[in-house]
Amino acid sequence: MLVPEMARSLLLGVVIILALIGVLTWTQLPGLGAGSLLHPSRRPLAVVTPDGCTDTTYTGAGVSLKGWRCAAPASTRGMMGEPRGTIVYLHGIADNRGSAAGVVARFLPRGFDVIAYDSRAHGESGGDDCTYGFFEKQDLHHVIDTIRARPIVLMGTSLGAAVAVQEAAEDDRVSAIVAAEIFSDLRTIATERAPRFFSRGAIGRALDVAEDRARFDVDAVSPQQAARRLAIPVLVIHGATDTETVPAHSERVFAALRGPKRQIVVPGVGHNQSLTGPVWQEIERWVASVVHSGR
Repeated sequence: MLVPEMARSLLLGVVIILALIGVLTWTQLPGLGAGSLLHPSRRPLAVVTPDGCTDTTYTGAGVSLKGWRCAAPASTRGMMGEPRGTIVYLHGIADNRGSAAGVVARFLPRGFDVIAYDSRAHGESGGDDCTYGFFEKQDLHHVIDTIRARPIVLMGTSLGAAVAVQEAAEDDRVSAIVAAEIFSDLRTIATERAPRFFSRGAIGRALDVAEDRARFDVDAVSPQQAARRLAIPVLVIHGATDTETVPAHSERVFAALRGPKRQIVVPGVGHNQSLTGPVWQEIERWVASVVHSGR
């Protein structure tokens, strides 16, 4: 049996340890959370440059963006030798332009030029911080400056979809968007994806730290708000069983859209799994209809 002095000393030690844990939680978790948000893992490019594409460096908003510029074969172009339009592919978080290879294979034979590049802080591109569209939409604006073949169709997944919607709301050169697994706003998705041991207070402080480090406004990153300023055709796609970015995100964006819109909810698939073969066929038909209508 512990004597009273020993019991008091043990209790005091436990209190001190718990206090230290509390202090560390208060001071360290926000920094760790901000770092995780701003610095997604860089995935090395694992595919060779597709046929019809050339390696290109685009100039973004203060960063260099490594990418591909892919030209439709002459035999697939229109009567004047011009492409039917340009597809700009925008990858998701912790990904790179390599995931555009399937888009290149599908749309070059259909007469479209294709552009794909590594988003800032991803792949081989420059930039230290991912800001989920705040600066990325400016990068995309600069890339669009280099495009001659119209109409321009933005095709994005997850992060890329969010960037596409935010840029198109400010750029009337964009004719249509395909948005898969889009999130509605950064604060909500960051809160939903935070580890369970992060309290709401810790999440809020982490977002404050991220804003300060990357010099951006978290609440300005809102595809849902941007969608309210869009009158162009938008195709929204989401996996019905996505637990990383729940379908409610794309539903909010879809509801906010003012122009022609269509939504595809793919049964039984999760995040980054909605773009299956049958869905790609729907995308191809939808893009063709948009281009044919002259929208």
